[in-house]
Amino acid sequence: MSAAETEPTSPLTKVDSAISGLSSSPPKDEQKKGHRRASSSAAGVYNINDLEKEGKELLIAKETQKLNWKLNTSPSTIDDKEVLKKFLTTPPVKKIDLHFPLGLEVSARNLKGVTIKDALDAIHKQFKKKEDDELENPVLAGFEWDKEESWTRLIVHQKKEGAPSGGKGKKGKKNEE
Repeated sequence: MSAAETEPTSPLTKVDSAISGLSSSPPKDEQKKGHRRASSSAAGVYNINDLEKEGKELLIAKETQKLNWKLNTSPSTIDDKEVLKKFLTTPPVKKIDLHFPLGLEVSARNLKGVTIKDALDAIHKQFKKKEDDELENPVLAGFEWDKEESWTRLIVHQKKEGAPSGGKGKKGKKNEE
């Protein structure tokens, strides 16, 4: 039987090479390569470690301070959808760590540049199962970049409650009466 086992091995290698040479296999490889190249080469998006080496300063989008977004609600509940598309930092980075005062740290990643939505999604993932009363400060107040403490992360600031958004509704009801 040993002779029979050795004979089929050579045809098997031919079959293997034929399988790998089928027309369906190479396009898959090309697509993978093409996809990888396109996503990693987003122009003007930096690795935060490279920015630190070069000493380039980060600027945080000011819009994050006006969101009044509750950490345990989906970022899609924010009224101004255009704000979510803006880059979180200038210059845009592929990944940034978001550090909470109590020690929790989450990472926001996007190879085309971390947007405000990417950061809120990362935060929401940590807090979506929490009830309002479980969170001491449930509303996002904004982000702070402290290059002395850590170049590669932003400090997340929270507050007790957002600006009274229900105020307009109450005024409207009074005016109707």
